[in-house]
Amino acid sequence: MSLPIAYHGYEFTAPGQPLVRGVRTLAHLPPGEVLVEVAGCGICHTDLGFLDHGVRTRHSLPLILGHEISGFVRAAGAGAEGVVGRAVVVPAVIPCGACADCRSGHPMICKRQVFPGNDVDGGWASHVVVPAVGLCALPTTPATADAPLAPGSALTLRHLSVIADAVSTPYQAIKRAGVGPGSVVIVVGLGGVGGYAAQIAHALGALVVGLDVSAHKLEHAGEQGVGLALDPSKDDARALKKKIGAWVGERGGADTRWVILECSGTPPGQRTAWGLLVHGATLMVVGYTMETAELRLANLMAFDARAIGNWGCAPELYPEIVELALAGKIDLVSFTELRPLEHVEAALDDVRAHRTHRRLVLVP
Repeated sequence: MSLPIAYHGYEFTAPGQPLVRGVRTLAHLPPGEVLVEVAGCGICHTDLGFLDHGVRTRHSLPLILGHEISGFVRAAGAGAEGVVGRAVVVPAVIPCGACADCRSGHPMICKRQVFPGNDVDGGWASHVVVPAVGLCALPTTPATADAPLAPGSALTLRHLSVIADAVSTPYQAIKRAGVGPGSVVIVVGLGGVGGYAAQIAHALGALVVGLDVSAHKLEHAGEQGVGLALDPSKDDARALKKKIGAWVGERGGADTRWVILECSGTPPGQRTAWGLLVHGATLMVVGYTMETAELRLANLMAFDARAIGNWGCAPELYPEIVELALAGKIDLVSFTELRPLEHVEAALDDVRAHRTHRRLVLVP
């Protein structure tokens, strides 16, 4: 693709205001950057935080949101020409790869990291410009964004967009927690991120417990690998822990070293997760909220437990996730829904009103 080109996207101009269709003109690409033709871009609750809840973007407005991106690299700046033509998943958090933190194995605290839809324009557009570093290229490049990625499969490049956050974020949390066969994993909040957390933990051989207040999510939790699904609002922490312990014990699981993934991003979910600490537990904080929850921090000491925050996912883990998806060990198709990009406002309203139970992917 030759430059300059003009492409369109939907701009966030001010909190509480409708998105505005705008045009970007790209005259040239700086060294190390690429132009990606967007195949799909997911809608995340982080986007609603920017739009509705006063969370500030790091880039000034107007800004195109969207950080769950897949597509084709159509042009490249100097040094990045080797990925032109490849089908890629764009990491939601792109570390620079060169600073002291990146070089010492701590890429997720890179101060020069790029977060599409926050630091730069994101993927609610026909095209997006991102750094080439960290791009996850597919093993083979499909002819089109709608072409099946495996024989007999409905999985396409568009569906892979959700890997960039909804799948990769819990994947990194699960890897950090050391989950493996026989681990006990409790997922608090079975939404977009939590549902994939359950699938990943199940694929790794864990005993998976899922907690949610939604009857619909609990009813379908088994489809995501959840063996025991509970509504935490119906029991206090002691009773909830007793039920989980009994179910785990019946299956030969341990009553210590549980891994608790807080994916709800709500104060009640955080309190529930905290109340489930057992000896040697690992609490992974995956969900985000601007609200606060009151907790007794000394529980970490009493249980010799640990609590770890998880920000995004290191790009080097993305190929493992793509491999799991292509092998059918993570089901992306059943839990995503493709929507036209021009209907972005209606899609956002459906997410706000909880009228959809699948991750929505906007398709240009």
